[in-house]
Amino acid sequence: MELLSIGKFAKRVGVDVVTLRRMEKSGELIPAHKSEGGTRYYSIEQLKQFTSKSDVKKLTIGYCRVSTPSQKDDLETQVENVKSYMIARGYQFNVITDIGSGINYNKKGLKELIDKINSQMIDRIVILYKDRLVRFGYEMIEYFCHINGVELEVIDHTEKTKEAELTDDLVQIITVFANRLYGQRSKKTKRLIDEVKQHDTGDTD
Repeated sequence: MELLSIGKFAKRVGVDVVTLRRMEKSGELIPAHKSEGGTRYYSIEQLKQFTSKSDVKKLTIGYCRVSTPSQKDDLETQVENVKSYMIARGYQFNVITDIGSGINYNKKGLKELIDKINSQMIDRIVILYKDRLVRFGYEMIEYFCHINGVELEVIDHTEKTKEAELTDDLVQIITVFANRLYGQRSKKTKRLIDEVKQHDTGDTD
């Protein structure tokens, strides 16, 4: 069972540590665990219950992503578009940005977003296009949002991913499987990757 220290729990729910100790004395909120040294710990379930009862308005999160550092200008444009959309609708929001492939699920921003969904700290996520969230598995994250009471709002359903980004993602997929089949330093692995890149640039014979 995942536990949060009293300090982390207080930060998540937006109250101070003194308030949590007072709630413990009154029996309103008893820590899930106390260490031998007296440190109080709270469960994720307690976090969900606390935030669901809170009168504090939950935030909307705008999530923006590009695949590579060279696309920072595109990221800034994406952020501005998402911000303008949320401002126009009167949302109270924060923005999380990521730089990394759509098939990389270990990105810092994406993990932060998943954590906020799981903790029910937000009520809405806004993304410009579906593939800005993830390349594959969008429906799974959509369902995860649903069971946690979080709305997933897509601004534009018509955008097609740039060919260069698709190629980068395809190269990553091929690299993983080729490494497993032939080994990281195999000539076959290198040849497969080179063929994909050459096809993208039109340098085939």
